[in-house]
Amino acid sequence: QVQVVESGGGLVQPGGSLRLSCAASGSIFSIYTMSWYRQAPGKERELVARIISGGSTNYADSVKGRFTISRDNAKDTVYLQMNSLKPEDTAVYYCHIVAKDSDYISRAHWGQGTQVTVSS
Repeated sequence: QVQVVESGGGLVQPGGSLRLSCAASGSIFSIYTMSWYRQAPGKERELVARIISGGSTNYADSVKGRFTISRDNAKDTVYLQMNSLKPEDTAVYYCHIVAKDSDYISRAHWGQGTQVTVSS
């Protein structure tokens, strides 16, 4: 069984910063991609940023230049550094990983989500 646990959400003023963390644990053989998605009220879940095992990254246009995704492969952890936050960044942020589990079958796993609220 694989567990994906996010942390680091909270309330921040516009222009502020937050750092989200997501740790994967359990029956993992290797992790291919680690991503952050977000879902605002009344909207569909959208990809925010993704990092693959080789280190390549891609970002949603709305966060380019403000957010940075990184990963620590030794810890099976992914981070999302969010700077210059805007009210429109308010959402539940979800961690998503694609991993080869210990049975050598590749699966996608979601975290439970962490709330980020940007408001004065």
